[in-house]
Parts: sequence; structure tokens; C-alpha cells
Amino acid sequence: MATRGSKASGSKSKKSKSTAKKKITAKKKTAAKKKTAAKKKTAAKKKTTAGKKTAKKSTGSAKTQKSTPAKSRTSSRQTKNKSPGSAKVGSAKPAAQAKLDFRVGKKAVYPAHGVGEITAIETREIAGKVRTFYTLRILENNMKIMIPTDNADNVGLREIISRKDANKVFSILKSSEVAVDTQPWNRRYREYMEMLKSGSPFEVAKVLRDLFRLKSDKDLSFGERRLLDTARSLLVKELALAQKTKETKIEKEIQQIFEA
Repeated sequence: MATRGSKASGSKSKKSKSTAKKKITAKKKTAAKKKTAAKKKTAAKKKTTAGKKTAKKSTGSAKTQKSTPAKSRTSSRQTKNKSPGSAKVGSAKPAAQAKLDFRVGKKAVYPAHGVGEITAIETREIAGKVRTFYTLRILENNMKIMIPTDNADNVGLREIISRKDANKVFSILKSSEVAVDTQPWNRRYREYMEMLKSGSPFEVAKVLRDLFRLKSDKDLSFGERRLLDTARSLLVKELALAQKTKETKIEKEIQQIFEA
């Protein structure tokens, strides 16, 4: 009888142990399922957030693209409202001239080269395009320059200054102002060269005035003498044509200004 009771109790303990194991296993499975579900929810949330951000970026870029044409329209309207003849304040240029229409035999001024004569108006085909050119012969050295007629104003080709502008040039020569007061000579040289290349007789007059005064204080270097001679040559020829007089008379007047 004792043996039968011990066997029964043993079987019961085994059943309880297996039941406990089953409960633990079920709990573990339930916890694992919960973790997996939680991970899926987190991943889904991240995807949703990323999608919203991408949508916002695309919307923002679309708005930017839409606003860009409006800005360009505004800038184009502002450009149209500007007067085509507007220039920087204080820029020294001769009185505004009408649209360039040079004829053969007419005198014209080319920046940094001086007075020339239109010797021909030719039509040539370049790179498949037919263009018309002025042929300009520089009076100082007989150099020939071909200038597209539709680009003549942009490169600085202009008519001889008026008598009124010629008087302004003489006023600049008599002025006590100094156009360039930079100390290192190489910087002054660059500034003077830019003034000569501008094509403005007023700027050329400033170069001539400054270098003439410098010449009275010290011996000019080779580069300075070349600038002085270039400025004088550019001015003398144009002033003589503007005032319809001889170049020798203009040279004497300039000499008298700086000897006074």
C-alpha cells in the first residue's frame, strides 16, 4: 500500500512540474509576441514620420520653384523700369550721343588708340553669320581696326567730342585735384592704364595732368613717360578736331597750363 501511495504522489508531482513548465513557456511566448508587436508598431511609426518629412520637403521645393518665376518677373520688371541711359554717379563721360551711324570718311575715337577715320564699311561672313564692320584707321600709327557695327557702342567707339566738352577738358587740366594718389607706382600705373582704356577724354585729361605735375617734382620712369606721351597724344588730336584748330596750337595751350 505504501508503495502505491508513493507512486501516486510521484506522478502528481511530475504532472505539476510539466504544467508549470507549460505555463512558463506560454508566458515567454506571450512576452515574445508582445515585443514583436511593439517593434512592428515602432517601425511603422518611423516610416510614417519619414514619409511626412519627405512630403514636407517636396512641398517646400515645389513652393520654391513656384516662387522663383515670380522673383524673376519682378527683377525683369525692375530692369525694364530702369532708363537705358542711366550711368553711375560721378562717371566722367562726354555728353550722350545719338545712335552711332558712321559713314566712310568720318572721324571717330577708339578707346586707348585715339582718333581714327572710317575708311570702309564691309560685310563679312564669320562662323556662318553675316556681319557688317567699320574699318577704322588710327591716325597716329595707321593701324587698322575692324569693329562690328552692331557692337560699336559697347566697345566704346564714339564721335569726336563737342567744343563744349573740349572746354571741360581744359578745365580738368587746370584743376588742382589729384586723380590717383596711390603710393606704390605699380598700383598707380594700373589705375592710369584703366583711365586711358576708358576712352573718356576727361579721364585721359586727369592722367595727363597728374603726370605733368609729377614730372615737375621728379624724373619720370620709362613707364611713366610712356603714359604721359600716350595721354598727350590722345588728347591733342581730339581737342584739335573739336576746336577745329592745329595740333601745335593745342600743344602750346597745354604747355602753358602746366608752366603757369
